[in-house]
Amino acid sequence: MGTAVLELLPQMVSLADTLAEPRVFIGADYRVLAVNKAYRDQFGAPDQAAGHFCHEISHHSAVPCDLSGESCPLKLCRETGETCRALHIHHTPHGPEHVDVEVAPIKGHKGRVLFFVETMNVVKRAHRQPSSYGLVGCSPGFNRMLALLKRVTSSDSTVLLLGESGTGKELAAQALHEMSRRAKGPFVAVDCVSMTETLFGSELFGHEKGSFTGAIERKIGLVEAATGGTLFFDEIGDMPLCLQVKLLRLIESGVYRRVGGVEPLHADFRLVLATHRDVKAMVDSGAFRSDLYYRISTFPIAIPPLRERREDIPLLTESLLTRLGKQELRLHPEVLAHLVGYDFPGNVRELRNLLERAALLADGDMILPEHLPEGIGAVDRASQAKDDDAIVSLAEAQRRYLRWALAQNGADRSVLASRLGLSERTLYRKLKEAKLDS
Repeated sequence: MGTAVLELLPQMVSLADTLAEPRVFIGADYRVLAVNKAYRDQFGAPDQAAGHFCHEISHHSAVPCDLSGESCPLKLCRETGETCRALHIHHTPHGPEHVDVEVAPIKGHKGRVLFFVETMNVVKRAHRQPSSYGLVGCSPGFNRMLALLKRVTSSDSTVLLLGESGTGKELAAQALHEMSRRAKGPFVAVDCVSMTETLFGSELFGHEKGSFTGAIERKIGLVEAATGGTLFFDEIGDMPLCLQVKLLRLIESGVYRRVGGVEPLHADFRLVLATHRDVKAMVDSGAFRSDLYYRISTFPIAIPPLRERREDIPLLTESLLTRLGKQELRLHPEVLAHLVGYDFPGNVRELRNLLERAALLADGDMILPEHLPEGIGAVDRASQAKDDDAIVSLAEAQRRYLRWALAQNGADRSVLASRLGLSERTLYRKLKEAKLDS
């Protein structure tokens, strides 16, 4: 360790001990130089963490993050000399959790980088383990979506959530709200499907007493109710054209009036919208206003369908059973294999309904294959029967075995690699070769 580092590091660690955010000081060789008090308190790192590699402590891995299927912000920071961020799954005293990691270089004389400092923040509304609330997952698609949600929380930029029905767009909107600086404000949802031209003004802007027949008292609208918080328009693609122009006027001016009122009121909300429709195609066909589309598509985020995050199904299953009050139920291994192999056109909503039905049919403490709806697993069993006597290539046999192993073990790849007698790096390579990495 150079003289400049020896002189500067104690001063920075002493300063970092007064800060609330966990911080780790790391050398260019990935070795931990020091951690601050907040890191020790939150992540349980021992005082003797110095000298260990950062990936050993955070990931329980013998190789850096970029060799284990994740982006490495330290590597990017070394290469660019700029502050870099990434979403990681970090080991904590409570198990693995999603953590937003920011790495910044600390420079000395003539701009030479002396060491790096990592600042970490646990993503509180997303979970790497089964949970009774919030978002749950750890697949690459889920992590990309979560990283974008976390990236936009520090601003008031308009967010457009895109995804099929049942993927959890409203849950993502609520997570975005609760991670943002408006978390202490209200979260107000607007159902665009049921919104009519007659109701739009009164529901959205409110009305004054006597403004129309039946208006016996003043009523505040949803825009006013969302003051200081988030206004969420669900299924914006279903909003009639005649109402889209009114929404555009509200967004661009930030001013509205109650029905029957004359006093202009100033809106103060963060706008989040969601749709399962292809809004761009609707613009091209004239079914959606282009000026509104370009105004709301500042920061689009795709919510992946369940078939693109199959490795999250074991986590989701356990979480959904807990939310249904059926946490004592277990899944037969064959049931889990069928669920992982099913495409779920209704996505997470369909999985929840399927589990609720199976829980009602289960007499004991285990959900069995016969408790699944007809058709789920039937194709798998039929194809398995035909393939029992068929000779397949070694590559295909390995692919089938890896898919089965993923279904049995869940999403913890470090545990799976250990059980298979492989390094995590080798497992990631084999999954990629078998096209099972996503």
